[in-house]
Parts: sequence; structure tokens; C-alpha cells
Amino acid sequence: MSRHSQVLATPHKDRRDLHNLRMMLSFLAEYRGRALFAIVCLVFAKVANVGIPLLLKQIVDAMEKSGTAALVLPVSLLLGYGLLRLSSSLFNELRDVVFARVRFNAMRMLSRKVLEHLHQLALRFHLERRTGAISRDLERGTRSVSTILNYMTFSILPLLIEFTLVAIVLLTMYDPIFTQVTFGTVAVYIFFTVMVTKWRMEFRHSMNRLESEANAQAFDSLINYETVKYFGNEQLELQRFDNTLFQWEESAVKSQSSMSLLNFGQGAIIAIGVTIIMFLAADGVVAGEMSIGDLVMVNAFLLQLFIPLNFLGMVYRQVMYSMADMDLVFKLLELEPEVQDQPGARELALTGGEIRFNQVEFSYQDDRQILHGVDFTVRPGEKVAIVGRSGAGKSTLSRLLFRFYDVSGGSVTIDGQDVRSLTQESLRAAIGIVPQDTVLFNDSILYNLRYGRPDASMDEIREAAAMAHIDEFIDSLPQGYDTVVGERGLKLSGGEKQRVAIARAILKRPRIMLFDEATSSLDSATEQAIQETLRDVAQNHTTLVIAHRLSTVVDADRILVMEQGRIVEQGRHQELLQQDGRYSEMWQLQREDQRTGAYQSQTE
Repeated sequence: MSRHSQVLATPHKDRRDLHNLRMMLSFLAEYRGRALFAIVCLVFAKVANVGIPLLLKQIVDAMEKSGTAALVLPVSLLLGYGLLRLSSSLFNELRDVVFARVRFNAMRMLSRKVLEHLHQLALRFHLERRTGAISRDLERGTRSVSTILNYMTFSILPLLIEFTLVAIVLLTMYDPIFTQVTFGTVAVYIFFTVMVTKWRMEFRHSMNRLESEANAQAFDSLINYETVKYFGNEQLELQRFDNTLFQWEESAVKSQSSMSLLNFGQGAIIAIGVTIIMFLAADGVVAGEMSIGDLVMVNAFLLQLFIPLNFLGMVYRQVMYSMADMDLVFKLLELEPEVQDQPGARELALTGGEIRFNQVEFSYQDDRQILHGVDFTVRPGEKVAIVGRSGAGKSTLSRLLFRFYDVSGGSVTIDGQDVRSLTQESLRAAIGIVPQDTVLFNDSILYNLRYGRPDASMDEIREAAAMAHIDEFIDSLPQGYDTVVGERGLKLSGGEKQRVAIARAILKRPRIMLFDEATSSLDSATEQAIQETLRDVAQNHTTLVIAHRLSTVVDADRILVMEQGRIVEQGRHQELLQQDGRYSEMWQLQREDQRTGAYQSQTE
């Protein structure tokens, strides 16, 4: 398993909760003034809340002393009581309104930063990741920031402030035993909650892991829908998905059962604490040491403390779960991109667009080398083709040119500038590519075409589409350029997707063109037309063509034949045929395949 996979697969180990909280708080910097104002509103709300039982005691004591004869003082106290309740509600709602911008902005900024970081990570990470699992993890991780901020601002901090204010009142007005019993109950409650929740956390982690795994399996089966149908393996996919969900179900049942145990224990602790306090207060009233108002006030304080405390267990569980989810995101953000701009990297200064592979060595893994001393030059305006069997290392050259990976040895240069010394943005802006496997966004044809150059005019887009021989097809569609192509472009045929890719590359107007099996999905008639287009596009461009079908590169200025990561032959088409080597053998085999295919077509 790769280091990236290990980081995302073990969310509950080696967590750094304080570190993560500091990271989370950094996302509040933009609206720290609002956050501070929200805390001020919170303090005012709790002061008003604690004042309510105090005023209630005064009302009861006043009525006990004066009976029903004098109503002036109780009326004013009742008005004050109503004003305190109104103030508590006002400041609570004001806190919510003020803090909403802080919380949702933090979510937006974190989501943006995660997506930006994912785009910066190297191709190796994206080839190893499982889209379904990571999307689910990121969704939970981003949501966890909102959850933690929500509970800190609306549950934990208010409870701490209220505890502090109540402690001050109890210590200054009553026997210390009341404070001792009240906060002794709180301490036992918190200890019990923490210990049981820690035990339960393993069930939650198991649920998260299995949920992500099931989600990834479902994504895989849907992305590979056609393959599933080809082999009739719907039941196999369902069984695999259901097996994972069954394990998730077992963990979920254990989680729910242990939560019931936790809830009962918490309720029992609160019930015992409240009962002891009421006995003490009632005894004080009987002994004449406390008034009925004192009894009412103590009871009101207990209700205000223990009712929210009853939710503290749920808050603690959610915060712990959210901490685990948030840890996934921050560990991801701390992954160092494998390919980075060097300090002081400069922008590519294009002159002629000469490409030079100088004794390039490369391996994806240490134990399997892909390229061995590859050495060639593509001069400005030249068209060079690279051919060879699958696995010979052809596509690896294009990835090194784009700097999706860095070479293990040697260098790749453009106009004498080592690509490792350049900014990745300027490097990739100078290269246009038509890949073999064209993947389109699930958006309109127009969006996918304009992706080559977002500021292109509609006339320029239509011109590029015409050059790629896809304009008539687009115009024939009911929604034309607004036609949505579906997930990964599945609503279009392979040939149609490739022509969109060709038009997109033309629209980019790069100095260097790279064609990776650019016509592999086209029929013969369309391929001939596209070849003419590619020849026109290649003029005045430095062009590198990776091809399997040799018939598509016979006009190349030079053809490089690769085998097992080495260049074994090079020259023009006729020169290579005369050498009677590997290229000549491949040419004869493909000619034979074409003749066999033509014969079969005629006899069917």
C-alpha cells in the first residue's frame, strides 16, 4: 500500500487533535472580528440566562412575604423576568446570525483548499486513489469543521460560561456542599461519558471505514457499468457491495446498543445528582436556613445546567467523530506533492520549441525500471513519431514531458531549459495534447471544447470544431453545442470524444503538440480527414506523435522505435523498412492484419 493510501486508510490512528483544531481556527482568520462579536453575544446571553433564576427567587420571596396585598414589587420583578428571557433569546439569535458567516466561510475555504491541494498532488496519487472512498472522506471531513464550530459555539462554550456563572452564585450565596455536589455530579458525568465514548469510538471508525469502502465499490461498479454488463456480473458486484454493508450493519448495531448503555448511565448520574441537591435544599428550607425562593432558584439552576448537560454526551461523541473525520482532511492537506516547482522556478521562455530527452532514466517503482537511457531530440517544427509495443514506455515519455513525474536520471529540456527548473503552469501552457483515452467533463460539448482556451470566442470554437471534423455532428444534435456529454463523456462514441479532444487541443494554440494515439477510435474515412487536419495543425509546431498504427506516421520526419524502454531503431519510414529490423516486422504484421480484416469484411 502506498504512503498516500496509508494516510487515508488509518483515520483513527496518530491523530493530532490540538494541531487540527489550530489548523481549523486558521480558517476563521478572515472573520475573526465576527467570531469575537459572536462570543460577546454568547456571554451576554448566558448572563441573562443565569439572572433568570435569581430574579425568580426574588419574585417567590417577595410574594411569600407580602402575600397578595402588594403587587407593585412582584409586577416590576415579573417585567424584569420577561426582559431577561427576551435578552437571552435576542443575544442567542444574534450570535447565530453573526457566526453563520464565520462557519460557512470556513467550510467554503477548506473545501476550496482541499480541491486546490488535490490538483497539486502528483499523478501517482490520483492513479492510486479510489474516487468513491476519497470523495466520501472529504465530504465528512469538510462537514466536520462545521460540526465542531457549531458545537463549540452553541454547546461547549455556552455550557462552560454558564457553569462558571452558576458556580459563582452558588459559592457566594449557599453552603459549599451545593457546589460540591453539583460539580461532583458534573465531573462523574464527564468521566463516564469520556470513558464509554472512547470504547465506542472503534465501532464508529469501523462504520466510517466500511461506509467509504462500500461507497468506493458502488462508484467502481457504476463507472465500469459497461464492463459489468459485458460479463453479466451484476450479482457479483451486488454481493461484494452487500458483504461490505453487512459488516457495516454489524458495527452500526454495536454502536447503537453501546449508545443506549451510555445514555442510560448518563441519565442515572444526573438523576442521582438532582435528587441529592433537592434533598439538601428541602432540608435547608425545613431548618429555616433557606427560603422557598432559594429552593426554586436552586431547582431552576439545576434544570438549566443538567438539561444541556444531558446533550453533552452526544456533543462529545459528535466532536470526537468529527475530529476523526477532520483528521483525514488535514492529513491529506499535509501530503507533500511529489512534483513541485523548485524555489525560484522561472517561466518557460519559448523560442523554437525544441524538445530534448537526454539519457533519460525513469521507474515508477524502484524494482521496475521503465526507461533506459532514452536519448533523442525533436527540433523546432519537426514531427517525430514514437512507435512500439504496449508497455514499451511510449506514454511515459509524454508524462515526463508534461512533468507529471520527474526523471530518475538524465533530463528533459525545452529550448535548452530543464523542465524541472520551470513553473509547471508555464510548461503545460506551451503543450497541447490529444490523449488516447479522452475523458470529458459531465457538461456540455461547448464547455468541453472551451476548456482548451476559456476565453475563446464562439467563432474560434466553431473553427476548431470544423478543423476536427466534428462541427456537422454537433450541429445535427437537437441541443447543438449545449448537448451534455454525460459522465466521462459516455454519451459520445470513442471517435466523437477524440474529435472533441482534437478540437480542444487546436483551440489551445500551443507551440508544442503531442498526439497520443490521436486517431485510434476513428473509422478509416474520418481518420484520413483527421490526419490531414493533424498535418495542417503540426505545421510550424514541434510535434511528438505516439502511435500504434504505423500507417498514421509514415509522413513523420523521424520515427523512433521503442522496445522495453529503449530506442532500438530510428529514421524515416522508408529507411526503417530498408533496415529490415523491428519496425519492418511491425509494418508487415500490421499490413497482414489489415489484409485479413479486409478479406473478412468482404466475405461476411
